[in-house]
Amino acid sequence: MPSVSSLLRLSALVAGAALALSFPMLAPNPYILSAGVVVASYAVFSTSWNFVGGFTGYISLGHGAYVGLGAYGTGLLVIKAGLPSFAALLLSAALVAALAVPIGIASLRVRGASFVIVSISLVLIMLLVFQSWASFTGGSNGLVVPRPFPGLRRPDHHLVFFYLFCALLAVALLSWWIIDRSRFGMGLKAIREDEDKAQSLGTPTFTFKLLAFVASATFTALGGGLYALWFGDLDPVFQFSILTGAYMVLMALLGGVRHLFGPLLGALVVGSALEYFKVEYGSTQLHLVATGLLLAVVVLFMPDGIIPALSDVYKRLFRPGAASIREETAAELRSQAEVRR
Repeated sequence: MPSVSSLLRLSALVAGAALALSFPMLAPNPYILSAGVVVASYAVFSTSWNFVGGFTGYISLGHGAYVGLGAYGTGLLVIKAGLPSFAALLLSAALVAALAVPIGIASLRVRGASFVIVSISLVLIMLLVFQSWASFTGGSNGLVVPRPFPGLRRPDHHLVFFYLFCALLAVALLSWWIIDRSRFGMGLKAIREDEDKAQSLGTPTFTFKLLAFVASATFTALGGGLYALWFGDLDPVFQFSILTGAYMVLMALLGGVRHLFGPLLGALVVGSALEYFKVEYGSTQLHLVATGLLLAVVVLFMPDGIIPALSDVYKRLFRPGAASIREETAAELRSQAEVRR
């Protein structure tokens, strides 16, 4: 029989899904709906980032490169090759996955700060390439991607893409959940805890890291391509932005990188805050200041994220007897064993 905690989790999941799917009907105007699409895209990006950041502990600030590659790949395949929009989206993600293999082979040989620097370098290189190659990418003039549903009015366009982003998010969450409960996921978490020890015990650490890296890049590219089809106007400065990668890291850390819904929760909080600050203070850089302060608060007071912090509060308030075995004396353990006999 399912436990009370399992029923509570299932109820919360159903309620959250119902609330998300009903958001377009609750949105008071098309702008709020478009902001919901942006937040949903952030949820996809942060969850995609968590395939490598949450499982292996490798912090990448360069995932904006895969957002840009997915977006420009989709747009260029539609414009230059004449492919249907969603065929271009899938082919672009496949090409990014193939490109992520040599990138991962090169970058995953280093760790820590060196990996962070390498990931940032990738974004800057992609930005330089796509800005300079104006004859093919449009350069600083940008690239206009045809809308996949030209007959739809703008509110209906937002509505369709909100549900498309939710569908992609559901696939990413399901994939993360399956990996988390597999032997592959156990190997990845062993790498996160102690990579050298995991390797000494026979875990193929480099292969596991590379697979997680490619999966992360693929889902990120799918999100970037979907964003290109929704927004329709691409610019290298915005598509290949270090800020995008920083937002992914902040969202995942805020919610909790070791939890399935941590990046999603972080995206709801940070994404909504970013949209609010951009509307209220769009002419200033206050939204960047607010993002930095939020990151500092997370690192100082909630280093494991919101979900672990709330879990600790719940255990202290409602389950004071559920102590760790390390908090029980040897005599108490012996008495418990005698009772079980």
